[in-house]
Amino acid sequence: MNNKIAIPIVISAIIVIVGIFAITNQESETMEVENALNKELLPTDEITPEVQEKLDEIEKVNLENEYSPKDREWITSGPFQIDRSEYVLGEKIFLRTSGLEFNEKGETVFLRPLNSTHYSVYFTIPFDGSDNTAYNYYLEPQLSKTKGYCTVDDFIGNWRVVFRGTDYPNLEFKMTEQILPGEKSSFEPVC
Repeated sequence: MNNKIAIPIVISAIIVIVGIFAITNQESETMEVENALNKELLPTDEITPEVQEKLDEIEKVNLENEYSPKDREWITSGPFQIDRSEYVLGEKIFLRTSGLEFNEKGETVFLRPLNSTHYSVYFTIPFDGSDNTAYNYYLEPQLSKTKGYCTVDDFIGNWRVVFRGTDYPNLEFKMTEQILPGEKSSFEPVC
């Protein structure tokens, strides 16, 4: 019975001794840091041609990715307006409708170019002045294998917005081949 009591006491004593030893021999966790305030940092070597080439490459990429949206122009046809005459891929097209007459009913149709003379319906938005005289709508052309929009070529060119059921003139805008920074992967070919 003495061995059964002695073993746990010996193990406890060893743990206590190791713990005390670890605490007393523990190094300080503080470091000395040189005060670099108000000191000028000078390069030790000149820029090598390889480093300069990389810097030039980074600058070129930054200039290519530089983007600022065009100002809103609000191109108007009757109560219908779109916010720009030119968009880059990935930008949303903003359609604003305000002041529809009670008896005006029809469809706003976005037509994408097939070639220089033919168009195809991309998207249709119904409108009914007896239901609502004003509304806003955002539209963002996106690739879709199921709809047959496989590459950016399906969107680039001069688009038209037609107002079926009215005598309002068409609106036109251009979709450029430039892609909104950060959206490049959204416009990789899908079929």
